[in-house]
Amino acid sequence: MPAEIAQIFLSTARKSLLDEHWPRLSQCACSLTEEQLWWRPNDSSNSIGNLLLHLNGNVGQWIVAAFNRKQDARDRPLEFSTREGATAAELLARLAATVEEAGATLARLSEADLLATYEIQGYTATGLYAIFHCIEHFASHYGQIAYITKMLQNRDLGFFRDLNKTGRAK
Repeated sequence: MPAEIAQIFLSTARKSLLDEHWPRLSQCACSLTEEQLWWRPNDSSNSIGNLLLHLNGNVGQWIVAAFNRKQDARDRPLEFSTREGATAAELLARLAATVEEAGATLARLSEADLLATYEIQGYTATGLYAIFHCIEHFASHYGQIAYITKMLQNRDLGFFRDLNKTGRAK
């Protein structure tokens, strides 16, 4: 893999996480009441609070711990079993710190880091796969958070108001 392609991939991953998904997710969660934050449509579904806990664990595990060769202290079952307690501000502060650390980690990686292998969740993955997995996973749950927020608040979130009818920026 040429170094230039590696740097384009890394900068794209950082932009996607830090400049696109994170601000929108944060805006959604900030607008919620505590009741809305922990609301679940049924026992088989997650609340936005659970998704914030889960994203913090996932980003921390797949990017921060893996690439910094840190001890993985994640408690994944707790991310889903929690039913209340933390406020949106508290959950967002934790996730913000993890996202910022992930962004700093991505900023210093090299082509060799993308090609190296890492043990994550009992899987062996290349750095390239770990980053791709983490960003698409974050995007998937951001989409759920946006959908739940729209459903609970019955409003357009306004993220794409600057696009014209063909989808181009005005």
